Amino acid sequence: MVTTELFGLLMLTVSPASFFPYVQKKIKRHPIAESRFMISGSADNQLRLWNVANGKCLYTWEFPTAVKRVAFSEDDKQVVCITEQRMGHQCAIRVFNINRSGDGTKQSKEPDHMFNPIGSKANVCAFTAQPGVIVTGHESGKVALFNYKTGEEIDNNERAHGDVVTDLQMSPDRTYCITSSKDKSARIHDTKTLDVIKTFTTETPLNSAAIAPDKPYVLLGGGQEAMSVTTTSLRQGKFETRFWHKVFEEEVGRVKGHFGPINTIAVHPKGISYSSGGEDGFVRVHHYDDSYFKTEPYGDLQIDT
Repeated sequence: MVTTELFGLLMLTVSPASFFPYVQKKIKRHPIAESRFMISGSADNQLRLWNVANGKCLYTWEFPTAVKRVAFSEDDKQVVCITEQRMGHQCAIRVFNINRSGDGTKQSKEPDHMFNPIGSKANVCAFTAQPGVIVTGHESGKVALFNYKTGEEIDNNERAHGDVVTDLQMSPDRTYCITSSKDKSARIHDTKTLDVIKTFTTETPLNSAAIAPDKPYVLLGGGQEAMSVTTTSLRQGKFETRFWHKVFEEEVGRVKGHFGPINTIAVHPKGISYSSGGEDGFVRVHHYDDSYFKTEPYGDLQIDT
C-alpha cells in the first residue's frame, strides 16, 4: 500500500484551495461527482463554493453560527448544510439550489428550504434516494428522515446509537448509509425504513465511517479522545483505519499511519484509494496495492455484481 502524507488543512480533495486564507476550523467538504465544484463549511460561520480546478472561491454564504455539515445531492443541483445551535440560535438545516451555469459565481443568497429540527441537535446529514428527503444523525444517537421542503420528521430511530453520531456517508445508490458514533460502533441503515442492517463494534470512539464502492468493505476511523492522546501510545490509542467486511461483520485488516485520532475518511469513487484526515494535522492518501483487488472477499463463492 502506497501512502502519501499531506500536511495542512483537513481537506481530502487536493486543491490549491488548501492554501487560500480561509480562517478557523474547516468542518466538512464535499466535491461534486464531476469534480467541478466543491462545497465547504467552517467554524468561521461560512459556507463556500469552490472551483476545484483552480482553487478559486466562487461564492460565500454567511450564517450566525458555525457550519457543521455540508453535502451535495446526487444530481449535484442542491446543497444541504447544518448550522450549529449556539448564542440563542437554533440548529438549522438549509437546502440551497446550486446554479451550475456559467462560472458558478451567481448563486442565490437565500436557501430554497430551511427548517429547525426539534429535539436533539443534528450533527450530520445527506440526501437520500427519495425525492425531497434527507437523512440526519443527531447528538442523542438518533437517526431520522426529514422532508426538507416542509421540515416534517418522517421517521426516526431513537436508538440507532447510544451516543453522538459523528459521521454519515451514503452508499453509491443511496439506498443505505453508514453512521459512526462515540458509542464505539458503526452501523448500516436502510435509508427508507431506518432499520439497522449491520453493526460493527470496536473498542474506541469512532469519528468517521465510509463505504467501499466496489468491494464488500467498510472503513472505520477514530481512536482515543484527543484530550488523552498525549498520554496514550499509538498501539493503545487505536489510531488505525479499520477495514470490516460489510456482509460478515468481521474485521479484515488495519492500516496504520496517524499518531492521533482519525477525524474523517473518504473513499475514491472508483474504489482505487482512500484518504484519511487526523488530529495529528496530516491528510494521508492511501493507494491500494494489487492484493486488495485480487482478494476474493467471499472465498470460493462467486457473487454476481
